[in-house]
Amino acid sequence: MDQRIQKLEQTLAKVLNDNEVQGSVNKLQSFQKDNEAKKVAFSAGLLESGTGHTGPISTSKTLVYKKVFSNIGNAYDPNTGIFKAPIKGAYYFRFYGHSHGGPTMAISLLKNGKTQCSVFAWKPTSNGNGSNGVVLTLEIGDQISTVLWENTWVFDDPNSYTSFGGFLLFPM
Repeated sequence: MDQRIQKLEQTLAKVLNDNEVQGSVNKLQSFQKDNEAKKVAFSAGLLESGTGHTGPISTSKTLVYKKVFSNIGNAYDPNTGIFKAPIKGAYYFRFYGHSHGGPTMAISLLKNGKTQCSVFAWKPTSNGNGSNGVVLTLEIGDQISTVLWENTWVFDDPNSYTSFGGFLLFPM
């Protein structure tokens, strides 16, 4: 009888230990899944290849950055030029614009269609450059894009002088 009780105690201890291990494994898998969902970052240059100007045109235009360097979390759409927040949080965005001498270069960063910050170079005699960055609090689904102002232009080539990027600082 004592042997049976001892064997039952050992079996029970093993079952309890296995349940604890499985619980720990489940918690770890859940933590990893949550952490993966919190990885959001992208960086892209304007032209996928070649050299050229975008603009000037008579209306403002959303810039579509085709040369994607990274797109962790796939929140940036290289077909539309729009970043869509997958989770609520604080995000950092930066953008650069470059132009050659001639027309004005002007770009704004928009959150849900509203200007947040801009860069501007008034009819440069040679090269014109501008850069800006901003930290924004975004809700799920908020949209970030950059817009070329009407009657302005930007230049890009394989060096990706005109670019756009951002990343999640922390979830909220």
